[in-house]
Amino acid sequence: MTSYVDGFHYPGASQRMSYKKFGETDMELSLLGFGGGGLSGFYEEFEEDDAVEVVREALKNGINYIDTAPYYGEGRSETIIGKALKGIPRKAYYISTKVGRYCTKIDEQFNYSAEKIKSRFEISLKLLGLEYVDMIIVHDVEFAKMKDILEEALPTLQDIVKSGKARYIGISGYPLSRLWDVINRTNIKLDFVMCYGRDTLIDSSLDKYYPLFKSKGLGIVSAAATALQMLTNAGPQPWHPACDSIKQLCSKASDYCKEKGVELGILAIHHTLISPNTETLLVGMNSMDILQANLELLFNKLTPAEEEVLSYIQKHILNRSDNLNWEGEELKKFNMVMD
Repeated sequence: MTSYVDGFHYPGASQRMSYKKFGETDMELSLLGFGGGGLSGFYEEFEEDDAVEVVREALKNGINYIDTAPYYGEGRSETIIGKALKGIPRKAYYISTKVGRYCTKIDEQFNYSAEKIKSRFEISLKLLGLEYVDMIIVHDVEFAKMKDILEEALPTLQDIVKSGKARYIGISGYPLSRLWDVINRTNIKLDFVMCYGRDTLIDSSLDKYYPLFKSKGLGIVSAAATALQMLTNAGPQPWHPACDSIKQLCSKASDYCKEKGVELGILAIHHTLISPNTETLLVGMNSMDILQANLELLFNKLTPAEEEVLSYIQKHILNRSDNLNWEGEELKKFNMVMD
């Protein structure tokens, strides 16, 4: 792997981890990526000092891609990652952060203007302790007016790349149709897309869009294999936007897993890791136990007992061809519609 650093990585790390060329970039990203959303506090609480060590341990084990955003804990994720990266060779990792979505206050959450993007991105670099990021992303494009994406956000990111403070440009969002619409309407070169929760045990929507994205030469970042914790034994947080019927179905799968002594989240992550659509999968990890569980899954796959439970769930409880999702629900919360 091009990001291997002798003396920093654990011996054999580059052989154990899988890497894939990312779109038309010069990067090879680890199949398992580090999702900074897990450091936001939106999910379970955690000790920040422990989280710093988790980031460092992940990198030493060969994970070479970290994603974060100002929105994740209003700078908390970027701050923790910045602390973790101190003293780590810059060659050892690739990192992305985002622009456009910033805080949890409804009236201040989104701002895709050039002025806001430039000023907040400088804060991101300061918090991360970096001179540049590898990837910069317009965050959740479904919440922005198309005019603002095309005339404000993307041109501003293009300027940031020209300045040397970022290398590649991407867009993220939940509705895959919106991502595809932006791709087809912009005249600015996009290098990748980030989608979440669309290649899971309950949703196969990415199957349709993956070849379309690849036809444009784009890298594809996948995230939220557990559908924002809905596909875990713990279940979703109160803020999860999915309807009750979807939550109840996932809860039924969770109950079966608990009965069999299996973690549904591991089965969900396994499903997405082995998907032919997955180039790199971001997973939130804020404790050593969670990190080690994901590394164990990646290196050794499922146990026979886990395989049996997964097969039962897929046959009798969850059907991903139904494409169960919460598309449009968050837009309703903010009284928005996509233009």
